[in-house]
Amino acid sequence: MKYTLIFLLALGTALTTLVLFAPGVSVPWKQLTGGAETDEETVEQQIHVADGFHVELFADAVPNARWLAVTRRGDVIVSQPKRGRVALLQADNDRDGRTDGQRVLIDGLRRPHGLFLHEDWLYIAESDGVGRVPFDHSDGRLAGSYLKIVDGLADEGNHWTKTIAMGPDGWIYLSSGSTCNVCEEEDPRRATIMRFQPDGSDLEIYATGLRNSVGFDWSPKDGGLYATDNGRDWLGDDFPPCELNLVEKGAFYGWPYANGNRVPDPDFGVDASVEIEEKIATSRPPVHDFPAHNAPLGITFLRSPAQPPGYRDAALVALHGSWNRSTKDGYKVVSLHWDERGNIRQRDFLWGFLSEDRSEVHGRPVAIAEDDSGNIYISDDYVGAIYRVASENRRSARATAGKKPRIQAPHKPLVIDSGASQRGEELYRRHGCARCHKAQVPLRDLAKKYNLQSLADYFDTPTPPMPSYGFSGTQKRALAHYLMSLEVQAQSNGD
Repeated sequence: MKYTLIFLLALGTALTTLVLFAPGVSVPWKQLTGGAETDEETVEQQIHVADGFHVELFADAVPNARWLAVTRRGDVIVSQPKRGRVALLQADNDRDGRTDGQRVLIDGLRRPHGLFLHEDWLYIAESDGVGRVPFDHSDGRLAGSYLKIVDGLADEGNHWTKTIAMGPDGWIYLSSGSTCNVCEEEDPRRATIMRFQPDGSDLEIYATGLRNSVGFDWSPKDGGLYATDNGRDWLGDDFPPCELNLVEKGAFYGWPYANGNRVPDPDFGVDASVEIEEKIATSRPPVHDFPAHNAPLGITFLRSPAQPPGYRDAALVALHGSWNRSTKDGYKVVSLHWDERGNIRQRDFLWGFLSEDRSEVHGRPVAIAEDDSGNIYISDDYVGAIYRVASENRRSARATAGKKPRIQAPHKPLVIDSGASQRGEELYRRHGCARCHKAQVPLRDLAKKYNLQSLADYFDTPTPPMPSYGFSGTQKRALAHYLMSLEVQAQSNGD
C-alpha cells in the first residue's frame, strides 16, 4: 500500500510537471479540478452571439453536460457520462428563460454520451454499447425497461465516448474514437463510424480513418453526412488541422497515416511502405479545416423555418477548445455556410467563453440541438450549463406571448362508447388492475395527459410496474374508454 501511494504521488507529480512545463500546453484547469461555474450575469456580460440572435442561461446545475435531445413537448434531455446518467430538463413553460425543473431520467449507465429520440424510443450510447428505452413524450418519463441492443464495444484508452444518430436511410450511425493519440488500432471498430439497424442488428463499419468524430449530421440541402474530427496532438501549435469530413460508405479518411490534406504523419506515414503510401494517396481529404487543436465536437444543421434566412440550412459546430497549444484557441460555436459551388465559409456564432487575453476560460461548448420552434440549445461540460439561443424575432414573440393571457378553446367533452367501456371494465377486473391503482397508483387527471387514442397507445409500453399484456387494438380501445369513463364519473360526482 505504501509503495502504491508513493507511485501515485510520483505519477501525479510527473503529470503536473508535464502540463506545467511541456511546450505547447495550456490546460483549462477547472476542467480537471472542478469548481467552474457560471450565472446569468456572467452569460449576459461575457457571452456574445451573432447579430439577430439572443443567448440566455437555460440551466446551470448540470455537471458534465454533454449530448442533447429535445422532446416533442420541448423538454431537453442531456447526458452526463461521468455521472452515469441521463437527465431531463423541463421546458420553459413559465417563460422566464430557465428550465422549469430538472430530474434524473435514468442512471446506473456506463458513461452514457450520445442520445437521440425516434418515435417513442430514447436511444442511448454508453461507452461499451447502445441501449434503448420506451419514452413517453406527453409527460417526459420512461415508459418501460431499458434494453441493451448493441454490446461489447471497446471503451478502453482515449476517446471512449460513443455518439449515435439516425440517418435518413433509417440506419443508426455510431462513432467510436481511437484509443490513442496516434497508433495502429487492434480493434477495427475504433476510429470509425459504424451503423446498425434500429433493433441493434447488422452492425457494420461504415467509414474508417476517423480519429475522433464525436459529432455528425446530415445536410438538409445535399443529404451528405458531415462529421467533425479531432486532429492528433504534439505536432506544434498550428498543425494538424481539425477536420470536417464528408463521410461516405467504405471511404478511408487518413488517420493514423496522414493528417489534413493527405500530409504523411511523421510517426506512421513518413518512409512508410508502398501499401501505406497508397492508402494515403487514396484517402479522403477534409472538406473544411478548423484550426489545430480547436476540438470540434457537436455539429447540427439548422432546419427550422424560424431561423433567419442566412442561417437556414447552415451548420453550427461546437469548438470545445484547445489544451495542446501554447495559447488557448477555440472555445466557441461557429456557423458554417455553403455557397452554390459547395464552398464553406466559417463565422463566429457564439463566443466569449475565452477571455480576450486567452488566459481565462468561461465555458467549453459540446453539443447543439434545435427544437421545432427554432430554439437552439448548447451544452457546456466545463461549467455544467445549457444555453438557449433564439432569433430576436422568436424571442420577441415568446416574450409577447408570455405577457398576454392565454386563450384556450372550450374543453371538448369526452365521448365514451358505453359498449367499449363495458368490455374495458371486464379487462380491468380480469387482470386485477384495481389492486395497484386503488391503493398504490391511483388514476387521476388522465384527460389532461391523454386523449382516447394516446391512452390506448400507452398500453403498448406501459410504465412499470404495470406489465405489458399484449392487448389487441380492440382491447386497448376498450380499456381506454373504461378508464376515461371513470374520470367522467368522478367529475360528475364532484370528486
